[in-house]
Amino acid sequence: MTVRRRILLAGLPALAALPAVAPAQTDVPPVHLRRSITMLVGATEVSETAKVARQFAGFFGARLGAPMPGGVQVDIRYLPGESGRAMLTALGDAFPSGATIGWVVTPSLAARIIDREDPGLIQRIQLIGQVEREPIAFVSPSSDPANSVADIIQRAGADADAVPLATPPAGSPPHLAALRLQVLAQTRLNIVTFPSAAAARQAVLAANVSAAALGLSTIIGDVRDGSLTAIGIAAKRRFGLLPDAPILDEAGIPLAAFIRRGLAVPAATPGDIAATLADAVRAVAEDEAFSRQAEDNGYYAAWADAAAWRAQMDTEQAALAKLWETDPWLSSSGG
Repeated sequence: MTVRRRILLAGLPALAALPAVAPAQTDVPPVHLRRSITMLVGATEVSETAKVARQFAGFFGARLGAPMPGGVQVDIRYLPGESGRAMLTALGDAFPSGATIGWVVTPSLAARIIDREDPGLIQRIQLIGQVEREPIAFVSPSSDPANSVADIIQRAGADADAVPLATPPAGSPPHLAALRLQVLAQTRLNIVTFPSAAAARQAVLAANVSAAALGLSTIIGDVRDGSLTAIGIAAKRRFGLLPDAPILDEAGIPLAAFIRRGLAVPAATPGDIAATLADAVRAVAEDEAFSRQAEDNGYYAAWADAAAWRAQMDTEQAALAKLWETDPWLSSSGG
């Protein structure tokens, strides 16, 4: 489903200044002649991924310029199939004029390359820049909170079935973080996957599970109002969002796990268009209003250019490839 969000554009040099890109056997006009751009999101409209994508779009559009009188519309198109792979495939197949951009999430991109046996995913797109990152949080019901993540590991060593740990679907960033925790713990955890982050959140709120691993944005409101207890943030340093929440690295568990989000375009997109989009992404990341909104919602504004983001993803992909060899998170590569 496509949701059209009209955003008046003003600020950075207009995309109208870019040279025309020849249509070349397509009726899609070059970006400087369009009244809208389309942002593909590999999630359902009601998901946390879609929510933060819409928040970003409100700031991003204002940084692109005003190529047409009356402004340009940002059309958000949701393509949730195959845990994001459907969106990545559609992005790679889009005409490379800058008219179609993709909201890309890592480590999900790296995971789809591995579990779908599709290394061409990254070859068909080019990263533009990361705009935000979000830590994975381990939480427990406040009505019967676990003492710590270390306590869950210890209890699981005696009886894993007695300590269910909820996560979103297999291969999602929180689920991958839980698998990495299992490797570090050297014991089998009772990891229970749910159809969505919202379902995993509901399970831990209802105390149907001992704990849950979720993106911080999913549960930060519950922690702030006391409904859930944060028992560990998968990071190496404390964060201002929840300054009193324990950090796993401080507890001797060297697990840092983040959801990183930003933009990508089809691989053949001209360099000048990619550069203009990157300038706009960076401007959003450095916008104080965006930063405040991000922190209110459980994540951080964090710029990384295409090269830095790709290097980080490559490191993550190598680690996930090793994890896949011993703990494949899907029953089959096509699952």
